[in-house]
Amino acid sequence: MPTLDPRRGLDSLRRIRRGGNLGASPPALLAAGFLTLILLGTALLALPFAGKTESLSVFEAFFTATAAVTVTGMAIVDPRDLSLYGQWVSIILVQIGGIGFVTFAVLSAIKLGHRISLRQQALALEAFNQTNTARLRETAISVLRITIAIELITMLLLFLWWWASGRLPVLTALRYAVFHAVAAFSNAGYSLFDESLSTFAGDGITIAIISTTVILGGIGFPVIVETLRKRRWSALQPYARLIIITTLILNLLGFIVIWLIEAQNPATLASLAWADQARAAWMQSVSLRTAGFNTMDINAMDDSTTLLAAILMFIGGGSMSTAGGIKLGTFIVIMAAVFAYITERKEVVLQQRSLSADTIQKALAVVVVTLLAAVFALLLLTLFEDLPFISLMLEVIGALSTAGLTHSLTPELSRPSQCVLLVLMFMGRIGPLTLVYSLAKRSRARSRVRYPEMEFQVG
Repeated sequence: MPTLDPRRGLDSLRRIRRGGNLGASPPALLAAGFLTLILLGTALLALPFAGKTESLSVFEAFFTATAAVTVTGMAIVDPRDLSLYGQWVSIILVQIGGIGFVTFAVLSAIKLGHRISLRQQALALEAFNQTNTARLRETAISVLRITIAIELITMLLLFLWWWASGRLPVLTALRYAVFHAVAAFSNAGYSLFDESLSTFAGDGITIAIISTTVILGGIGFPVIVETLRKRRWSALQPYARLIIITTLILNLLGFIVIWLIEAQNPATLASLAWADQARAAWMQSVSLRTAGFNTMDINAMDDSTTLLAAILMFIGGGSMSTAGGIKLGTFIVIMAAVFAYITERKEVVLQQRSLSADTIQKALAVVVVTLLAAVFALLLLTLFEDLPFISLMLEVIGALSTAGLTHSLTPELSRPSQCVLLVLMFMGRIGPLTLVYSLAKRSRARSRVRYPEMEFQVG
């Protein structure tokens, strides 16, 4: 019986690398893809007719393109100040950035009838958070079908309602419906209305349509696909059930806390009827974790609500979704690990399933790297700006989580601070851990040395 020589495998891997098939890590390719898309968007937005009254500077075009591709929604140029051309470029960038250029790359390869290369497979696995290449095509097609279906339904409902209710003329209603359907599902938070969605606190239908679309965009494609396939709660995988439950809990918790705090604030909800208060608080709670819409004056919110907003944005949405943050799955794993330690359990268990040490370490690394990035960026902004700390904190978390909700200070910040936000938006979109991985030089050979354990006090 022939034996396998490990050295042959290593030599083959070296030849593949020299041949260029796997010359760069998947995270590096993923980052390069988004950067290329940002640069293309910058070139399109830097054209003289991208602005409504005057052209955008190169930096303004770059910031706008970055915010669109990373589906952050932060702006130094208001979307309403862009020309019709500029608005369409922005929303197309949001669309591509929302569902990922990898989806389009995989689908293009399938359409052309080409076999997906090893590099493309590795890149797609990284973007889709999958481990099985056999399901890549199915996943990519599902992502595109789900996106088209949800956005078309949202667009149709918004168009019919805004036109039938007399809020907008027919052509304007159609354009606004397309723009807000893409922005809502992509969790970008862009709005063409004055004060975002604040004027819709009394419009339950609009709030219901947009909040549902935002939740679907932020819950993650795997959960949507699983739900459509199984259609019964008991048949769903534990991951899907936990993501749905956690989403409902965080949305309801945010809704109740925001309503209780801001109901007494005359600058936000106190002047509204109780039903309008409830709708505004619900929409705001849904938007805080994933999107950047607002149904109240964010600048006038109580500091307690602002802190809650930062926490919810930091958590974000589900994996493989259009949302940012550390992701719901990461939050669930960390909470489960803490609970296991407190209850003195040796295993971290979720839904009668134990979690591997690799999963726990990855979740911990994501949280720590994201926190360090936020703290360092906040330190820089406090050095660059003489503004309230809580406002700067919201800018940092809004950019890093790609939720984009801020105290509207972004255009007033200095160029160094805006550059910090650019890095945070890019980092938040591709994932802090992915960015660190792509920049770090990993050893090609794992050490077989094992060291004795030591006692080390913590806590």
